[in-house]
Amino acid sequence: MVVIAIAGATRAFAISAPDADAILQRAFDNYRAGSSTTSVGMTVHRQDWERHFDLKAWTRGQDDALVRFVAPAKDAGNATLKLGRDTWVFNPKLNQVIKLPASMMSQSWMGSDFSYNDLAKSNDIITEYTHRLLATEQAGGHTVWTIEAVPKPGAPVVWGKIVLKIRDDDVVTEETFFDQDMKPARRMQTDKIATLGDRPYPVTMTMHPLDAPDQWTRVDTSDGHFNVKVPEYFFTLSNLQNPRP
Repeated sequence: MVVIAIAGATRAFAISAPDADAILQRAFDNYRAGSSTTSVGMTVHRQDWERHFDLKAWTRGQDDALVRFVAPAKDAGNATLKLGRDTWVFNPKLNQVIKLPASMMSQSWMGSDFSYNDLAKSNDIITEYTHRLLATEQAGGHTVWTIEAVPKPGAPVVWGKIVLKIRDDDVVTEETFFDQDMKPARRMQTDKIATLGDRPYPVTMTMHPLDAPDQWTRVDTSDGHFNVKVPEYFFTLSNLQNPRP
């Protein structure tokens, strides 16, 4: 609690400092809500080539997500299912479902700069880190909070810390990931914010590995619906391998 004494006043006014946990939870809830369905384009850029993918994503609650690639044709059908702490991938060419060890969740997904955790919209940032408010500023007509997330002791995470910037409308505008030596390794920036469904949403986000300036991956969300009914069978190994409408 911060107490501010105003000259000439007969009493002090108590002002509660913003709560970092609450700010981060609201941003996470805004991003995926109680459930969500989104259509996303992903562009992977390298110095000498560029690839584009289209995918659909469904989420349920805090932990469950299904992501399925729909284009180009040679990649269509590749899918990832996350249920709690367990994650499986399906390769249609091999017609095989593989369970990923937790250590692979931070690995590159489809050759992009996003990890399995990133695109499965993992809530590890909520559950495996402690949060501290570093700064408050005004930008673009919004209050923007800078929050530091540090892993809890023994947390099964790869990053030494994460620093986020979050607007007062619950949109994450920047996220910087630090390695175990506390050096910034990659940065996600929100390039465009628009109304999606019933909320302000980061419709264009780009991940930049900071040691490779000519490399980036951009995701563009073209359609989204939140707090909608997603059939229970979506989040099953059977549907992962043999999708139903």
